[in-house]
Amino acid sequence: MAERGKRTVRDLRRGNRASLLRHLYFEGPLSRQELGRDTGLSAGSISNVVGELIADGMVEEAGAVESDGGRPRMLLQVAPGYGYVVGVDVGETRVRVELFDLALTERASADLPLSDSGHDVDHVVRLVLDGIETVVREAGIDDSEVLGVGIGVPGIVAHNRAPDALPGDGEGIVVHGQTIGWDAVPLGRLLRAGTALPLFVDNGAKTLGQAEMWFGAGRGSDNVVIALIGSGVGACVVTDGKPYHGASSSAGEWGHTTLRVGGRTCRCGSRGCLEAYVGAEALLGRWPGSPEGVSEETALAALLAAADTDPEAEALLAEAAEYLGAGIADLINLFNPHRIVIGGWAGLMLGPRVLPTVREVAAAYALRHPCAQTSIELGRLGTDAVTVGAATLPLARFLDTGGERTVRLPAQGDADRAGEPPVPVRNRIARAVR
Repeated sequence: MAERGKRTVRDLRRGNRASLLRHLYFEGPLSRQELGRDTGLSAGSISNVVGELIADGMVEEAGAVESDGGRPRMLLQVAPGYGYVVGVDVGETRVRVELFDLALTERASADLPLSDSGHDVDHVVRLVLDGIETVVREAGIDDSEVLGVGIGVPGIVAHNRAPDALPGDGEGIVVHGQTIGWDAVPLGRLLRAGTALPLFVDNGAKTLGQAEMWFGAGRGSDNVVIALIGSGVGACVVTDGKPYHGASSSAGEWGHTTLRVGGRTCRCGSRGCLEAYVGAEALLGRWPGSPEGVSEETALAALLAAADTDPEAEALLAEAAEYLGAGIADLINLFNPHRIVIGGWAGLMLGPRVLPTVREVAAAYALRHPCAQTSIELGRLGTDAVTVGAATLPLARFLDTGGERTVRLPAQGDADRAGEPPVPVRNRIARAVR
């Protein structure tokens, strides 16, 4: 038995595979020579590991480039069709589910409105499970090809895993969503009752942040704050290249920082929160001209269009820009980031109109020195960035483990293993709650 803390040959091999896979994924296609130069691994190690990855089907050839006087160098890339990942965004008005190949090219999607049931836990679980089943079927693949499901949710996600728990088993994932009425919801257990796929859950703002860091406006910087502005407001704080979760995974609840003592009532029950002045729900609730019976996206578009002729709409957006700028100044003073990225569907809609004012206000409220080093810009991945970010959760584990597949657990627990009749999904959900 290897001494505790001492790296074994297996650890070294796994580390080399992970290093090559990650580098190829983010920087490829690359030749073997470029991989050696970039990773510092020996030519022998490169040859052995690349040979294994090609034999396993994880890496494939992607053409050739001319070399200086020698044979053309073959380029390599992570094989997009080796496996698939699912991203789920449990939003304010819908559950969106997308299935991607490993290049994060969308292969199938499903939009499932929350309807009158809102964020009723059983309803949301049913929509997530239905959405997963739908995209796998529409993509024409077997669920054994799915490496895992990532889920972005509103609220605080606690991971209370047992020491011997398997990655992706879902056990111990508990969501505290104060603004949607979720109090210690055992979301992992509820979903495990209906699927055997590996499950990875995080706060939606953090999944948005990971997407922007990997592929969008955050790429190339290690200290970034990515803000999500939708119906509500959240943030992902990235320090030294890693999302900061805090002591209990609740870091980043920027929308519930107090900007005005005794101010407007927020959805969380407190008063004066940033979300009560900047979130789309709060904005539309204060506009007398807000149309009824339409989606929030449609209503916010109407507000923006009316601002050129409606003084109340114009004043409302000006107030929101000032509060947003002040909130961003707080982020600058607290975290000293290189960049602040504004994303989320409402943030991207509001951004073109309010961003100049937001920058001016932030500069007026923030300390001059850190503010001068911080850029404030819009996200680059569009309104579905939360779903893309959620899909990166199982993808990140795949890359970090050198292509290791997560062990799948039975969806129905001990009853299935004992050969008992299947239990209807809704009954299993009720049983999991108990």
